[in-house]
Amino acid sequence: MESPSQLNILFIINPVSGGKNSIDWEPEIRNYFKQLSYHIEFLILTGKDDGESISNFIKKLSPKKVVAVGGDGTVCLVAGKLLHTPITLGILPAGSANGMAEELKIPKDIKPALELIVKGKEQKCDVLKINGREICIHLSDLGLNARLIKYFDQSNIRGMWGYVRMLLKILIEGKPVNAHIVADGIDKNFSAYMIVIANATKYGTGAVINPEGSVNDGQFELVVVRKISLVEFLKLFLKRVPFNPKKVEIFEATKAVITVKRKTHFQIDGEYLGEINKVSVEIMPAALNILVPE
Repeated sequence: MESPSQLNILFIINPVSGGKNSIDWEPEIRNYFKQLSYHIEFLILTGKDDGESISNFIKKLSPKKVVAVGGDGTVCLVAGKLLHTPITLGILPAGSANGMAEELKIPKDIKPALELIVKGKEQKCDVLKINGREICIHLSDLGLNARLIKYFDQSNIRGMWGYVRMLLKILIEGKPVNAHIVADGIDKNFSAYMIVIANATKYGTGAVINPEGSVNDGQFELVVVRKISLVEFLKLFLKRVPFNPKKVEIFEATKAVITVKRKTHFQIDGEYLGEINKVSVEIMPAALNILVPE
């Protein structure tokens, strides 16, 4: 077993995660580790060539653990550099959306979250390959939620009332899309307001979208939301309750192709990617090592 002094930990910090009220993570991390015999390094993301910078730092330092300090987008970016390697991914939830941290029950408070980086256990995690080039470790979707992410990112409106106003606008304007899904044992047309590609069970709000899902079961779920209302949407995103199953269909799959007749809003792990008319998905089982609570 390696001693702590031999265990390099690279912290990758997204300084814009969490907005104006975000924590200054670097001094907090340094203060926690100053009494411990670990070798720690930092990479502060700039928004320019971040993927290349992460790859270069990992190659240079050969860390045993790499910790993503940010929201779901940062976690996904870092995870993409660790696939099929022995390096373990840690998460410090520092974003406005921390869905994967919520999924894995990673503490929100600073001290227990840092303790997890030292004492947490390693777990294998499935990863989704999207359109042959993007990855998803949490949730992606087409339709209403992706559109909401786009509008919320572009707007200066914040807070609960801002969210509700944006949601009302989207529900009033929203129309179902005609989608064709080909997956394991499925070849079917749907009229849907939202199609979720789920490697996990719930969004960062704690809202359950895929009750039987798991990040390490070797498959993903397609959640087809056929009917929706303001009350149900508010229940989903503001409370810890699932959709009405009478209005939702869920399919298990290891591969899938989703085609929509008109271009539809699409997001991966909280990052809006524009409007698309086709998405291909493939599971990569146990492709990532990740730290979780004991």
